[in-house]
Amino acid sequence: MTTPTHPTHPADSWEFTGRTALVTGAARGVGKETVRLLHSRGARIVAVDQRHEVRELAEDFPGVHPLVGDITEEATAHRAVRAAVDAFGGLDILVNNAGRTLNKPITETTAEDWDAVMAVNARGSFLVSREAFRAMREGGGGAIVSTGSYTCTVALPQGAAYSASKGALAQLTKVLAVEGGPLGIRANIVAAGVIETDFLDTFRPDSRAYLASFADAQPLGRVAQPEEIAEVLCFLISPRSSFITGAVVAADGGFTAI
Repeated sequence: MTTPTHPTHPADSWEFTGRTALVTGAARGVGKETVRLLHSRGARIVAVDQRHEVRELAEDFPGVHPLVGDITEEATAHRAVRAAVDAFGGLDILVNNAGRTLNKPITETTAEDWDAVMAVNARGSFLVSREAFRAMREGGGGAIVSTGSYTCTVALPQGAAYSASKGALAQLTKVLAVEGGPLGIRANIVAAGVIETDFLDTFRPDSRAYLASFADAQPLGRVAQPEEIAEVLCFLISPRSSFITGAVVAADGGFTAI
């Protein structure tokens, strides 16, 4: 099947003009594509990643404010939100995209493994969301979206820590939506399917074959491209989704429909 490179979309090219976004895990993959889309549609962006490559975004997308930091540390979460407020006067959008994965049988998963995955996917997302929520409350509203996984609703072998962390993120999203509703703050999560990125490369020597093996397991017959997930993230933080909050939105090629 043909794989799209940059899907067409009905979005106004300036729909985020005057709005400030914070994107975590922004150096590559879905995070970088989300920065690209937001930038092309007029957003002011603070891009956070623990990789120093995040600084290159300022060259690729003029005006983007890069910040190197580990979101599992409270100081980084505070610094990132403060950077948006100081540089642009407030914060309207948070994209929780930073993530960590692990593929191990539960009997081989150590406490350290568990803690490492939870630290990024659950704790880090919580810390940044909390600080962003405070800024949005002061600013009169905003939108939060997280890159989740279909494994927050279905179980796969060797995914105990990862699935549990994404399940925690899904529940955090719902709480943010319930508490944020009266304040004009929306929160949603994208239950993404398998994506063609280098996310698994440091965890599986057979990562390319592993990714390809999922193609026939879903109705669309292929894995997702990063820009396809970025499009869904951008929709959920745009005015086009103004009545959607607390939702777990599947973007998994139909995997969970089987």
